[in-house]
Amino acid sequence: MTDRENSAREMLGGPAAIVGAGVIGNGWAARLLAQGIDVVATDPDPDAERRLRTTVDAAWPSLERTGLVADAPGTLTFTTDLEQAVSGAALVQENAPENEQVKREVIARIDAAAPADAMIGSSTSGILASTLQADATHPGRVFVAHPFNPVYLLPLVELVGGEKTDPAVVERARALYRAIGMRPLVVRRELEGHIADRLMEALWREALHIVNDGAATTEEVDAAIVYGAGLRWALMGTFLTFHLAGGEAGMRHMLEQFGPALKLPWTRLEAPELTDELIERVVEGCEDQAAGRSVRALEQRRDEFLVGLLDLVRPYWPQEEGRP
Repeated sequence: MTDRENSAREMLGGPAAIVGAGVIGNGWAARLLAQGIDVVATDPDPDAERRLRTTVDAAWPSLERTGLVADAPGTLTFTTDLEQAVSGAALVQENAPENEQVKREVIARIDAAAPADAMIGSSTSGILASTLQADATHPGRVFVAHPFNPVYLLPLVELVGGEKTDPAVVERARALYRAIGMRPLVVRRELEGHIADRLMEALWREALHIVNDGAATTEEVDAAIVYGAGLRWALMGTFLTFHLAGGEAGMRHMLEQFGPALKLPWTRLEAPELTDELIERVVEGCEDQAAGRSVRALEQRRDEFLVGLLDLVRPYWPQEEGRP
């Protein structure tokens, strides 16, 4: 067991509760269990426990290959009683459906039942922390902790405090998520969709327009990312990639030369209407790409690729404390 694994368990000082055992919640459970943290999961769906345990079992080989599994993994307990699940938790990770009213109600219930010193992180992909904490009696411990699928492999987690969030809670969360092998990114101020999803949504809108206009199939759009921009983004992201595009003068020259093109009407700000025709075109395109492979088979292929990619890029990541 590494010092990081010891520190994560000791830092948390108790079990973690997973509220909502869907794709994201199950991914959180797998990562936390691998780090030696006991997990109590809850979901009202009668089939939730089976899906949860299936996901953890499927994720385990990839976790082992990345070195994220502690010598003594945590134990997994499941209950349909939310209050029971969070009653002894040191961290509660909320993963309810992406519906503002539902999440506010769930977080209020969590806040009423969880120990006074428990942190409450929401996996919301777009709702503001200030909105989520509005009905909580102790809003200072509520914050956004937005991960990316699959949570057990991808390290980014966006941390966003609300108007009433205690900054010390965000700092505790940052240290904890880093201790479980993640790369926490503390977002400077609240904005809908946080950072990463806003960027992905812009690309998604453009992709839908391109397919809707008949300029490319879903497979051809994906190929444009897989064999081009995506390879560069995996290491440098957007800004540093464009910095290199400016040659020796860097970003300054790039903006001088290509900046005027930003005013050209190449892109569209609004998403196209999801007509039946567009829906069928996208669905059929994705099914053709899947080529008869099940979602589980595609997930396994994705995980194998991500393990290899993480091994490749990790040595190139910044190591300075506090940098993502």
